[in-house]
Amino acid sequence: MMGGSGKGQVAAFAALASRRLALVADVSAHTAEALRLNQKLAGIEMEVLRLQLEIGRTGAGIQLVQDLHDAEQSAAAARDACKKSEERIMAIEGEIADVDRALSKATSGSEGEAP
Repeated sequence: MMGGSGKGQVAAFAALASRRLALVADVSAHTAEALRLNQKLAGIEMEVLRLQLEIGRTGAGIQLVQDLHDAEQSAAAARDACKKSEERIMAIEGEIADVDRALSKATSGSEGEAP
């Protein structure tokens, strides 16, 4: 029965399109988060440089050394968060590519073979 099959194809296409939209929204959110994390990392790295300069000028006081150590740990944590965010983005982009292939297959199947 062709009518049922056509409705099924439309429903499958709509589900794929909906999934793609959700994945694109996820990529957008993760990209915004990655940008925020990179900005935070840049600020922490500036603080590390400031502390290193201060230590160079005034000597390695206990508080400055502790502040530098803390800033370096914060920078390492921020780098790790950036890396994880970028990995999430890449994984979601892979899912989008899978959905795009399924959408392409669904649309080429409904319109016949390309010449």
